[in-house]
Amino acid sequence: MVFRFSNPDKLTMPAPSKVLAGRAASMPVSPAHVVLGTPVQGPWPEGLEVLVVGMGCFWGVERLFWTIDGVYNTAAGYAGGGTPNPTYEEVCSGRTGHTEVVQVVYDPAKVSVDTLLKTFWEEHDPTQGMRQGNDVGTQYRSAIFWTTAAQQTAAEASRDTFQGRLTAVGLGAITTELAPLDAFFYAEDYHQQYLSDAKNPHGYCGLKGTGVSCPVGVVG
Repeated sequence: MVFRFSNPDKLTMPAPSKVLAGRAASMPVSPAHVVLGTPVQGPWPEGLEVLVVGMGCFWGVERLFWTIDGVYNTAAGYAGGGTPNPTYEEVCSGRTGHTEVVQVVYDPAKVSVDTLLKTFWEEHDPTQGMRQGNDVGTQYRSAIFWTTAAQQTAAEASRDTFQGRLTAVGLGAITTELAPLDAFFYAEDYHQQYLSDAKNPHGYCGLKGTGVSCPVGVVG
C-alpha cells in the first residue's frame, strides 16, 4: 500500500511542524469487547486502572493481554504522538509520531501492575528502537504510558531490573519510551480484537521476546 502522507525517514520522529493535523472526531468502535464482553470505552468501574503499552503491531499485543486474569478490557489504539484521532494510514506514514499501543484496563485487586509489566518485557524485544522484527517505523517502537504514580515507579524499576538481565546475556540497551499517558486514541474498529476467533484467529502476530525472564517486584 502507498500512503498519501509520507515521512522520508520513518525511523525518526517527525518535527512538530510536519505532524499531521488530525481531527476532532474520535474513531467509532463497537461498544463491547468481542472476547471479554466488557465495554470498550469508559468510564470504567470504580477501582480499575489503565496502563497503555506498545510492543510493535497491536494485534498480537491486544490478544496477549486479554488472556490475563484480572484484565477487564483491552483496546488497540495510538499514543505518544501529536496528531489527534489519527487514522491507521496516517500513523503508518510516520507523520503523526504515534506508536501502536494497547490500552489495558485491569483490576489491581486481581492482577498486579508488576505482572502486567513482566508480560510486557518478556513478550517483545525492547532493545530494537523504531522497530519490532520486520515491522519497521516509529509506529512500532516499544513504550509504556502510565496513568498513576505507582505504575511509573513499577515501570522504571522493572526497566532497570530487566536491563541488568539483558546486559548479562549480551543484549543491548532498552529503548522503551516511558512517559505519562497524554492521550489514547482508539484505532479503527476492524483493528479491535483483530486476532479473536470472531475475526482473524490465524492473522499476523509479530510478537517475539528475547527469551530473557523478567523478575517482578525486584529492584536491581
